[in-house]
Amino acid sequence: MPLHHKPRPLAWLKDLLIRQGELPPDEQRAKELIAAIDAGGIPLNPARVNDIARRLGLEVATTAPIELTVARIRQALQRH
Repeated sequence: MPLHHKPRPLAWLKDLLIRQGELPPDEQRAKELIAAIDAGGIPLNPARVNDIARRLGLEVATTAPIELTVARIRQALQRH
């Protein structure tokens, strides 16, 4: 006799909340970015790098070179 599961009408909401709780905090995102760059990666999305910097409390001009923003993120992580 096969087992039948009762439909869980709000299961999607519970799953979404669990996934959202697993998102790394801003500092963790910054550390992951720097680790990826140190491992030889190249940041392809300047908007994402700028967003990470802003979430760390840095003011970033949209015209700032990505290398400068990455250097500022490194400095901010050292201060934390």
